[in-house]
Amino acid sequence: MTQGKRISTDIGEDALQTIRALGAAAKAARLSAGVGQAAVAARLGVHVQTIGRIEAGEPGVSVGHMVGLLALYGVGVQLQPPQDR
Repeated sequence: MTQGKRISTDIGEDALQTIRALGAAAKAARLSAGVGQAAVAARLGVHVQTIGRIEAGEPGVSVGHMVGLLALYGVGVQLQPPQDR
């Protein structure tokens, strides 16, 4: 598990990779727009540290905050049903 705020249960590496990918997408979108973390934090009504945690791919960040940040830049998230294992 990555450092930072722990979530209530351990989650699999595939889920952690997804969280990291979402964080990287959020950071790339913000940088592409030329906006600083402080401005984004103010717009979302969160602390600047929350933006840093989202972009770092920390698993303890609120899903609402992550999706809200992505939505600011038009980045959507599409869910896929699990494949039979």
